[in-house]
Amino acid sequence: MSLRSSAPRVAALLLLVAFVTAPQLFSFAFEPLTANNAPAIYNQGSLLSLTLSHLRIVFLATLASTMLALALGIFVTRPSGHEFLPLSRSLVNIGQTFPPIAVLAIAVPLVGFGEKPTFIALFLYGLLPIFENTLSGLTGVSPQALDAAKGMGMSPRQRLFQVELPLALPVILAGIRLSVIISLGTATIGSTVAAKGLGEVIIAGLQSNNVAFVLQGGLVVALLAVLIHDGLGIAERVAARRSGRPLDEAR
Repeated sequence: MSLRSSAPRVAALLLLVAFVTAPQLFSFAFEPLTANNAPAIYNQGSLLSLTLSHLRIVFLATLASTMLALALGIFVTRPSGHEFLPLSRSLVNIGQTFPPIAVLAIAVPLVGFGEKPTFIALFLYGLLPIFENTLSGLTGVSPQALDAAKGMGMSPRQRLFQVELPLALPVILAGIRLSVIISLGTATIGSTVAAKGLGEVIIAGLQSNNVAFVLQGGLVVALLAVLIHDGLGIAERVAARRSGRPLDEAR
């Protein structure tokens, strides 16, 4: 990666860190968007704390989605699990069938307000892209590579962990990247059920008709999405180079 190509990423990261740690420094940019002496910078909580809480719930939900989707993907690509593929697809499609706000409405009476219903919504919503990419990655492994591994005396378990998963990793990472980006945006609605996150800033702006607040929450989410998307894209390219698999298969 050249210095010139990495400069925008570094600049975006520095801007994000500066804004969430010292937002008052940027008040001059948001003051024109306020009216009736409303505050230019969100003042009902720490932007840094809300950003970390937002990232935390997204990370935990994506981790849980990855573990289940990866396990299901491996299972249904084994001879003993082929017949469960339709059932598995139905399960992971649940999150995409219902909009996240509907999942929250169902989850709140069961688990209460806060992070738990948001976690459930993000977990369910993130399953499909990871599951489908796991399927694509594992079924796309070259039969010649599998035959060579079998000829070397590898057991099915060894072939899975030493051949199939490493070769499928770029495609799986592409699914995880998509899941993370979806969750970053979707997590903002968690604030409607009292979950800590950047949705608080956006909702506060909508309630008070303060465009500056709405823009601040949206700006931080957008910068996070761009940086994480870019970072996971780099991880995909590294994995693709190591596996020798064309990167366009992971997209």
